[in-house]
Amino acid sequence: MNQKTYSDIKYPMLEINLKKVYENVRKIVEMCNQRGISIAGVVKGFNAIPEVSLQFVHAGCQYIASSRMDQIIKLKEYGLNKPFMMLRIPMFSEIKEIVKFAHISLNSEMETLNMIQKECESQGKNHKVILMLDLGDLREGVFDKAEFINLAIHVENHLRNVELYGVGTNLGCYGAIVPTIENLRRLCNIAEIIESKINRKLDIISGGATSSLPLIIDGKMPKRINNLRVGEGILLAEDLEKFWGYDMKHMHKDTFILKAQIVEIKNKPTHPIGKVFIDAFGRKPTYEDNGIRKRALLAVGKQDFGLHDKLIPQKQGVKIIGSSSDHLIVDIEDCDIEPKLGDILGFLMYYPPMMYLTENSSIPKIFI
Repeated sequence: MNQKTYSDIKYPMLEINLKKVYENVRKIVEMCNQRGISIAGVVKGFNAIPEVSLQFVHAGCQYIASSRMDQIIKLKEYGLNKPFMMLRIPMFSEIKEIVKFAHISLNSEMETLNMIQKECESQGKNHKVILMLDLGDLREGVFDKAEFINLAIHVENHLRNVELYGVGTNLGCYGAIVPTIENLRRLCNIAEIIESKINRKLDIISGGATSSLPLIIDGKMPKRINNLRVGEGILLAEDLEKFWGYDMKHMHKDTFILKAQIVEIKNKPTHPIGKVFIDAFGRKPTYEDNGIRKRALLAVGKQDFGLHDKLIPQKQGVKIIGSSSDHLIVDIEDCDIEPKLGDILGFLMYYPPMMYLTENSSIPKIFI
């Protein structure tokens, strides 16, 4: 544990188990490396906390990746010695910092690439780029095949300080499109066309993120894919089990635990009394009437974790009912041992609460 002890901590707090993070990263890195696939460890989900990011380095991630330039700068200044990958398509306003601090960036626009070349000349540096192909998820990437190939040739032949490091794609983050053998083979086929035109092999063919891990687990990943950009699948491994149906018992789910204190316990109706209109967030909720139930109020809310339905109670019998800005409401009627006023309840989580909680400066972080 770091300098603070539990007696010093104010609740709510976020407990982060560094050893378990390391072990999770190591398992994913080894599984992928055995199949010739490098891992860019994505640190944006926990806001690039240096102590956690360091576990990605120790456990063998070949790259450290983030979509936020300030996070890359923070880790660079912290002393992390790994190639940094900028995940979000660069803004004009951050090109200077990208060339200075990031080794690799993902790109899709010729004008942006030309500006990166000019900045490289200004700084006397070289920069690697991965060109993004949109395979139907409709977030970033060039959609037209001919345009994509021409863009690659332009970088290779006309941008002296910008290295065409590889090609990649993103699937699942916006359009919820599943990575498949077919759509990733299309990426590989287009990569091979580019290779035939530039007369060399590309260093990287990046086949997506956590949502691409099932193809590796099933042994169906196209052979030319040699990189993935993984965050949630390393840190929490909840999505692969809950939504994809994979047994992830070998992965730690309790790497990040929200701990909050009970400030009220009352027997109350399960349906609000009066005319239901909208809540503090402009939404009109619906309620199920289950009579009088015992409920607990915890001093933590949406401002801290964002989405209460993405929290997972550790204590058996606890059921999350809802939340407001500063309170989490849970049903404790079915608990074998009834929680008491002042007790601390723990919650595992999916990706969104981890992102909110790690960003929130008012939530203390305790490292184990």
